[in-house]
Amino acid sequence: MMDEMFRQVAARHPARTAVRAWDGELTYAELHRRVDRFARRLRQAGAVPGTVVGVHLPRSAATVVGLLAILRCGAAYVALDDRYPPERRDAILRDAAVELVLTTSAGLSDLPAGCRALPVEDTGDDGPAGFAAGQSGPAHLAYLAYTSGSTGLPKGVCVPHRAVVRLVVDSDFLPVRPDDVFVQYAPLAFDASTLEVWAPLLNGACLVVPPPVDLSPEELCAFVAEHGATVLWLTAGLFHRVVEVGLDHLRGLRHLIAGGDVLSVAHVNRAVTALPDTVLINGYGPTENTTFSTCHRMSSLVTGSTVPIGRPIRGTTAYVLDDRLGPVDDGQVGELYVGGSGIAHGYLGDPALTAARFFADPFAATPGARMYRTGDLVRRTGEHLEFVGRRDRQVKIRGFRVEPAEVEAVAVGVPGVTGAAVVVQDDARGGRRLAAFLTGTASVLDLRRRLTAVLPSYAVPARVTRLDVLPLTANGKVDRTELASRESHSRPEVSADHRKPGTELELTITQLWEDLMGLDGIGADDDFFELGGHSLLGVQILTELRQAHGVEVSPLAFYTDPTPAGLARTVQAAHRELP
Repeated sequence: MMDEMFRQVAARHPARTAVRAWDGELTYAELHRRVDRFARRLRQAGAVPGTVVGVHLPRSAATVVGLLAILRCGAAYVALDDRYPPERRDAILRDAAVELVLTTSAGLSDLPAGCRALPVEDTGDDGPAGFAAGQSGPAHLAYLAYTSGSTGLPKGVCVPHRAVVRLVVDSDFLPVRPDDVFVQYAPLAFDASTLEVWAPLLNGACLVVPPPVDLSPEELCAFVAEHGATVLWLTAGLFHRVVEVGLDHLRGLRHLIAGGDVLSVAHVNRAVTALPDTVLINGYGPTENTTFSTCHRMSSLVTGSTVPIGRPIRGTTAYVLDDRLGPVDDGQVGELYVGGSGIAHGYLGDPALTAARFFADPFAATPGARMYRTGDLVRRTGEHLEFVGRRDRQVKIRGFRVEPAEVEAVAVGVPGVTGAAVVVQDDARGGRRLAAFLTGTASVLDLRRRLTAVLPSYAVPARVTRLDVLPLTANGKVDRTELASRESHSRPEVSADHRKPGTELELTITQLWEDLMGLDGIGADDDFFELGGHSLLGVQILTELRQAHGVEVSPLAFYTDPTPAGLARTVQAAHRELP
């Protein structure tokens, strides 16, 4: 289906530029011929309908030829990121029963048993034209996309041709014009590449491909301007960085799409203001519903505290349901279920997991329609959906349910905060605590004061750390796993001054706090709550002091001056009052 649509486009617009890359430029006619010739090699190597071909290639024009040739054979593809550890790569190849991998001549030499490598350098115009294409219908498999599984093993999402077509053809969120120029920057293994590659090629537009190296935000923006790009897709993390450094280079964009994580309202509004002729799109969707399920188009400032994820795109349904699969009222939080023609078949070789996440759609008029349980909590406000957080990111802190995404949303609303991520860490006493990481010019103290003013005490992060940049995964999302594993025993930045304990009692109290809070370097004037303390820990500290010094200090007296120096003064006053 997808290849047939491409062939129709190539027949209508043979002279248009299809691909402009560091390794060459191809018109639609030239690309069509190269695909024919390379598909012949692929079929001879075993790429037939029903097979899955691995793609372990840098972004390039040759890679585009390879993808189209796989589909022309009636086969499907699975992309392998070259940053994958060998163990993960091999697990994917085995799970997908891959026997043939497209690579460069200098590529994989250590494939698992049963896999063969086919170099793609030779995709030129030699050899006879014409090829009997394999037949692929709407329901046939187009590609496998592997996502992280709860067991630690990657799970393969089976995406059919119709799902890709629903995303990129006759789109209402992104009307593609023949003069559009798309940038293909995302890794092929990331489903953003589905939009980047197939939206231009199935609509007669142009795909520009930067060199296969990581570009700085400044370099990417310069590339966009140099090549006259009109459509750019950025992960949320990269979008925030680009807003900081490169908006002047993006004035030629018609559409700027950002997604994959929560967008900062401040950054969105900066982009909207700086790019008056550009439509900014917040794109939301799980891999299981083919890149995007809902989108929010913005050409004016966002006035709320969060950026909406919008409404379902054409060919998609979205339901906000309770635990009994009943619709919730507007304004109420429920779990998002999505349906329509973008739904994947399920998880490769895992019928149990497929049955647990894909359901018959009781609201659809079409027999056999299904919906996917996203695991995302949302609320409907009028015509738009608002993202609240991940159901599986909800954690319990001291017995209370906390949604880290809610804390992040408050944090990015603080002036001077350009990015925030909240993770769960184990504390020194075997409990759990929230840790926040922020970027920008705001002080840790300002952020903590804002969080304390807005959030319940149990939802205020015990630690707040400022970073130059938030770490990103290979797919451009905030790497929360890396943040959660960071060492966290140093004293947080809570005040400009740091006075060491000046008396023996102050020293005793700071040492007690350090032991109970799992921190080092606490100062005599550090605030207990700004260090991440809470009421239960405060009671424990007062109990320890009572046992060691024989005095009773009330929680109210402690909280009135919650510093080691203040607590020392309170203890000394209590001693003087003893008979």
